[in-house]
Amino acid sequence: MKKRSLQNDAVQERDFFADVMDVVRQIPRGRVTSYGAIARYIGAARSARLVGWCMNNAHAVKPTVPAHRVVNRNGLLTGKHHFGTPTQMEELLMKEGVKVKDDQVLDFAKKFWDPAVELRY
Repeated sequence: MKKRSLQNDAVQERDFFADVMDVVRQIPRGRVTSYGAIARYIGAARSARLVGWCMNNAHAVKPTVPAHRVVNRNGLLTGKHHFGTPTQMEELLMKEGVKVKDDQVLDFAKKFWDPAVELRY
């Protein structure tokens, strides 16, 4: 993640989209996180919806971004309609050992990956 830097005593703006993509690329296989957890980690706690918007456009980003590992705060696959098929998000998670039932991650608390805990600036 790009850190803020001082240049002529002024804080330089960060690229929110790039910061989100950086965090999502670090989610381990078989784990999931939430839009809100990502927003909190990058210092924009009230921007979970904006993180979701970033995920909607993740399919066009290189290197690839495992957007299927980002779910809502209850473990629901709310972004599934942005994948190629209605079941693709679930299929990708299941390939990684994440069980899903009725569009919700089972054992969500055990599978949850919190970037604020797992990553350090």
